[in-house]
Amino acid sequence: MKPIPLPPTSHRPTPYAGPSAAQVLALRRQYLNPGLFLYYKQPIMIVEGKMQYVWDDTGKRYLDGLGGIVTVSVGHCHPHVVAAAQRQNETLQHSTTIYLQPRIAEFAEKLAAKLPGELKVCYFVNSGSEANDLALLMARLYTGNYDLIALRNAYHGGNASGMGVTAHSTWKFNVPHSFGVHHAVAPYPYRGAYGYDDPQAGRKYAEDVKSLIEYATPGKVAGFIAESIQGVGGFVVFPDGYLRHAYEHVRAAGGVCIADEVQTGFGRTGTHFWGFETQGVIPDIVTMAKGIGNGAPLAAVVTTPKIAAVLAQKVHFNTFGGNPVVCAIGQAVLEVIERERTQANCLELGAYILAGLERLKAKYPVIGDVRGKGLMLGIEFVKDRATKEPAKEACAQAVENARELGLLLGKGGLWGQTIRFAPPMNITRADADFLLAVLDEAIGAL
Repeated sequence: MKPIPLPPTSHRPTPYAGPSAAQVLALRRQYLNPGLFLYYKQPIMIVEGKMQYVWDDTGKRYLDGLGGIVTVSVGHCHPHVVAAAQRQNETLQHSTTIYLQPRIAEFAEKLAAKLPGELKVCYFVNSGSEANDLALLMARLYTGNYDLIALRNAYHGGNASGMGVTAHSTWKFNVPHSFGVHHAVAPYPYRGAYGYDDPQAGRKYAEDVKSLIEYATPGKVAGFIAESIQGVGGFVVFPDGYLRHAYEHVRAAGGVCIADEVQTGFGRTGTHFWGFETQGVIPDIVTMAKGIGNGAPLAAVVTTPKIAAVLAQKVHFNTFGGNPVVCAIGQAVLEVIERERTQANCLELGAYILAGLERLKAKYPVIGDVRGKGLMLGIEFVKDRATKEPAKEACAQAVENARELGLLLGKGGLWGQTIRFAPPMNITRADADFLLAVLDEAIGAL
């Protein structure tokens, strides 16, 4: 493969003087759980990050096309976010919600202002798994019902309740879970029964939600949970109208609707601040994490006053939820998104990159589908376009090739057949051109 120069940067990384990658790998194998997986045949060790770039221990620079798994929203070590964290660290590092604390209140006000309708009450936690667990609890308490509808090909977390609503065998351990959970057919136009050419695909896929309610539940449900765009599943974008029809069926059965915005939120889709807005709906509960804190352990559940009130029935507490440092970070992230117009950047560059991916699809038969919104884009690999047999090995090798050329990417889909591209939202046109050139070279070398 021919080298492709990265766009220039003014940042000069600090020379790394710590333990070698081999030493760290040996320590990891001895002291960290083996369930923690590594990307790449030869693992890389990231030691520094600045905006859209990261450096390994050898000083090699990469464009972070995965954004710390769709988590670094406004850039690694963004100066405004770092300064906010440092100021708060020097003042008060921890205070629980049993005391008044200004950061959590100010951040909640600013976050609630970004949400439509009656979605104005926040509960801060530490991860997307925790947020989804709390949302499911609130749905069951508020409705008095137990059964839940989720989607196949979904991912909602690795804790017990998150695993229950997740629908990928690769993420589900062989232990009791999924009690009361029913998984509807994924509205997956590329692989499902209704394709991109069917203008009624959204309504037709949503009929399976109605059927599940009628056949698999008592006719009443607690709620419906769905990512606004399926993330781990391979950045699957739902057909227009899907969530609107699905929400109608769920609400008719007494349930509430939960939007998992862990990966889609904060302007990443470009056209809207929240992924659910691309479907023209307003959910009853919204969960968010990852980009909310630009890498800090921060997540939230936002809902209506009526639904929020159910938690007052008992004592509910989260020791680190609303920590002043992470709330300062969260508020700073929102300020950067507004000041630097990152949503507009996602819209412009997302469309530019998607058009480039379409050209690559026309060039390489191994690409079966390209899709996404804004800076959340997927490239699905197949062995044959007619059979759509997943090409897991080709996808994995393309990711390896891209890494060698200086681009870090993610993988998704049940079979690991889809490249996921979700960089920090501050990338430039030069970065986009670099990405497309690397993918052309990496796929062409297969």
